[in-house]
Amino acid sequence: MKIIKALGIFSGGLDSMLAVVILRQQGIEVTALTWTTPFFGAELAVKSAATLKVPLLVEDLLERFLPLLDKPPHGFGKGLNPCVDCHTLMLREAGRIMEARGFDFLFTGEVLGQRPFSQHRGALELVARGSGYGDLVLRPLCAQLLKPTLPEGEGWVDRDRLLNLSGRGRKRQLALAAELGIGEFPAPAGGCLLTDVGFARRLRDLMDHREPLTRANLELLKWGRHFRLGPATKAIVGRNQRENEKIEGLVKPADLTLRVRDYPGPLVLVPGGGEAPDLPAAAALCASYSDAPEGAQVEVTIQGPGGSGALTASRQSRQVFQGLLL
Repeated sequence: MKIIKALGIFSGGLDSMLAVVILRQQGIEVTALTWTTPFFGAELAVKSAATLKVPLLVEDLLERFLPLLDKPPHGFGKGLNPCVDCHTLMLREAGRIMEARGFDFLFTGEVLGQRPFSQHRGALELVARGSGYGDLVLRPLCAQLLKPTLPEGEGWVDRDRLLNLSGRGRKRQLALAAELGIGEFPAPAGGCLLTDVGFARRLRDLMDHREPLTRANLELLKWGRHFRLGPATKAIVGRNQRENEKIEGLVKPADLTLRVRDYPGPLVLVPGGGEAPDLPAAAALCASYSDAPEGAQVEVTIQGPGGSGALTASRQSRQVFQGLLL
């Protein structure tokens, strides 16, 4: 008898964990797949896959994802999240892995109506169809509310043992977790950073100023306070020692870094070095977010590709800079 093998897009949340267990109960050999970009990572999936003892594939999606940030066909959500097109891309790429590695069908942990932008009936159908693998995409948690797929029609999966979950409530999922012996699972989290309004605003600024969407530039968006000082000058100010260290680890050869000499304070990064007329403002930022007393004149050291230097800056009220904050 042939062993049926399924490949599932796996976030590591409770819904995707339930989908894995429900299919394994039917004797299906399940492998999980998670995607990574600077906007969402694999940490949760790795932990939950270990809890379930399910094999996990981790694949980087950034280069294929970046084109979706430029006018995605089905638009953005509340931030810069092209959810419908992102899900389509994930399924399309998962389908290629399915074919290359001999899996029989794909599955996800999606629930009908759980997310208003990407999980209503029309969106689920659109994503499956747009992936090119529509008839091979099974959603075990809400399958009974959707059209039967090929895995059900072929008898690889018993449709009667799949579920009819819908809506945003979690009571049934929590009850199922207890019933199926899933004792450890993560609490609902923020997920994709592109849904975060602040992160999306910083990303939009990066794109508006035609700065390259490199992995390092995108990682920098996660850390510090970002100030737009001029068309070609941005300053990133670390909030604490941890952020200073994260920012320092992302410094590139062309960048400038600023620190106050005699007081504790932030690392300030000027990506690409900025423009010379904007550097006094960067130094003032550095001074004003340090522990120097207000009004004090401090020396700010500057390190960059041309060597080191210094500027004198006054420690001002931070309110002065609020209009520049991204």
